[in-house]
Amino acid sequence: MSVLVSPDTSAVPPAAPVGGEGVLKRLLSRKLGVLGLVVIAAVVLAAIFAPLIAPFDPNEQFFDGLSLEGSPLPPSVTYWLGTDLLGRDLFSRLLYGARNSLVIGIVANGAALVIGTLVGVVAGYYRGVVGSLLMRFTDLMMAFPALLLAICLAAVLRPSLWIVALVIALVNWVQVARVVYSETRSLAEREFIQAEVTLGASSSRILFRHVLPHLTSTVIVYGTLGISTTVLLEATLSFLGVGVQPPDASWGNIIFENQTYFQAAPWLVFFPGAAILLLALAFNLVGDALRDALDPTEEGRG
Repeated sequence: MSVLVSPDTSAVPPAAPVGGEGVLKRLLSRKLGVLGLVVIAAVVLAAIFAPLIAPFDPNEQFFDGLSLEGSPLPPSVTYWLGTDLLGRDLFSRLLYGARNSLVIGIVANGAALVIGTLVGVVAGYYRGVVGSLLMRFTDLMMAFPALLLAICLAAVLRPSLWIVALVIALVNWVQVARVVYSETRSLAEREFIQAEVTLGASSSRILFRHVLPHLTSTVIVYGTLGISTTVLLEATLSFLGVGVQPPDASWGNIIFENQTYFQAAPWLVFFPGAAILLLALAFNLVGDALRDALDPTEEGRG
C-alpha cells in the first residue's frame, strides 16, 4: 500500500509576486506614472542632445544679451527664455545644467543605494556586535541634519561635480540602510532562510541567492524616489554656493547666480525652479507607480 506524502515546501522561497511583463503592464496602467516617465525621458533626451538643441554656447556672453541699462533681457524670439545677468542665453544654460543635475542625481543616488544596501544587509543578517555597531553608526549619521552635514563636507572638500555627488551619497545612504536593515531582519526569520541555514548553506549563498533578490523591489523604489531628493539637495547646495561651481551650469547655481534679479527679472528664478520642481515630481510619480506595481497586494487595483 503506497502512501502519498506531500512535499515539504518550507525550504522553498515564495515565488516572485509579479513577473517583469506584469510589472511593466501595471506600471503603464498608472497614468501619473506614465506622465512621470515621459517628463524624465524628455529631460534625459534634452540633456544628452544639449549640444544639438541649444542655440548658443551656455557660457557665451552676448553684447546684445543685456539691455542698455545692463539688465537681463526677457524671453524673446532670439533668446527663448531670456538672458541672465551676464548676457548668456538662459535656455542653453538650462539644457547643459540638466546634464550636471542628472549626473549628480543618478551617480549620488546610486552610490547611496550601494552603501545603504550593503550596511543594511550586513547589519540585518549578521546582527550581533557587527550589526549593532553598523546601526549605531547609522543612527549617529541620521542625528546630523543632512543639509548642514552636506554643506560642511562640500566646503571642506572643495566642491566640484564629482565631489558634490560624493557628498550627497555620504549623507543620503542612512535612510536606505534603515529600511533594508528592517527587511533583512524580517527575511532572516523566514522558514526558507532557516532551512538553508540548517542545510549548511554558506552566508554568501543565502545573501546573494535569497536575501538580496527579495530586496530588489524595495531598492528599486527607493532608488527612484531618492533621485528626486538628490536633485533637490544638489540644487540647494548649488544655490548656497557649495555645489557645482561656475561657469559650469546646474539648475541650482543658475538660481544662485541670478537671485539678485528675482524681482527685476523673475524668469531667471522661475524657469530653473520650475525645471527642478518638475523633475523631482516626475521621479516621485514614477517611484509611487513602481511601488504599487511591485506590490503584490495591489493586484487588480487601479
